[in-house]
Amino acid sequence: MEFADEDGTPAIRMVGRTGSVHPVHNAKLEGTRLTFQDGPSPGAWQLIVKDRKLTGQSPDGRLIGVPAPSLKYDASQPAPRAWSSPEPLFNGHDLAGWEPDNPAASHWIAENGELQNTEAGANIRTTRKFGDFKLHIEYNCPPGGNSGVYLRGRYEVQVEYEPAGKNDSFHSMGSIYGFIPPSTVVNPHPGQWEGYDVTLMGRNVTVVRDGVLIIDNAEIPGITGGALDSREGDPGPIYLQGDHTGGLKYRNITISIPQP
Repeated sequence: MEFADEDGTPAIRMVGRTGSVHPVHNAKLEGTRLTFQDGPSPGAWQLIVKDRKLTGQSPDGRLIGVPAPSLKYDASQPAPRAWSSPEPLFNGHDLAGWEPDNPAASHWIAENGELQNTEAGANIRTTRKFGDFKLHIEYNCPPGGNSGVYLRGRYEVQVEYEPAGKNDSFHSMGSIYGFIPPSTVVNPHPGQWEGYDVTLMGRNVTVVRDGVLIIDNAEIPGITGGALDSREGDPGPIYLQGDHTGGLKYRNITISIPQP
């Protein structure tokens, strides 16, 4: 949840368990009490702000909220001078090092050196977790396909070739879903191999798509829909979305981490 004051009127955006960031409606702030409606959901959110915590009631039940970590680097500290050599996260032969979130619905297989999702079902994640990193990943997205690469399991780099006009730039290929659109349009190549090179430091992200810089050290405001959790200060896995459409393929997935 993001709270801002616009000329004395509370302006709130939030991200649910799924979907994109969106504004809430009829927000009212009375002292430390905040109430609002979230779209068509029945019932109101009723929150109290005290001791840097939110407590109260949502349409789904009781809740507690705490401030998100800034994840900003101390400018007096040097940036990493070196990175580890790229380490494969997928061996090309089996799913060692990966686990689906719903094994009974999983259609992920390893075949021909590729991590394939043969039909919509489960998502899949690395068993290892990471803090800051450089990720290289190649993807093959068919026409009509929709998937995503979640950084630390919380920030989605969109992978999609849905029909033209369905998604705006904030939800298009290469965007940080709902928050950061790509600055440069790259020609689409559905059904062909393409690649991302992603650097995540704190909550700042750089995305290079097929050699073209499309996001340059931009700050991600918060988790995107579908995130595994909201504990942004903790390490997290690389998480591939598989519950939207099948037909997606990934390969050559490697990671580098900062060296002291």
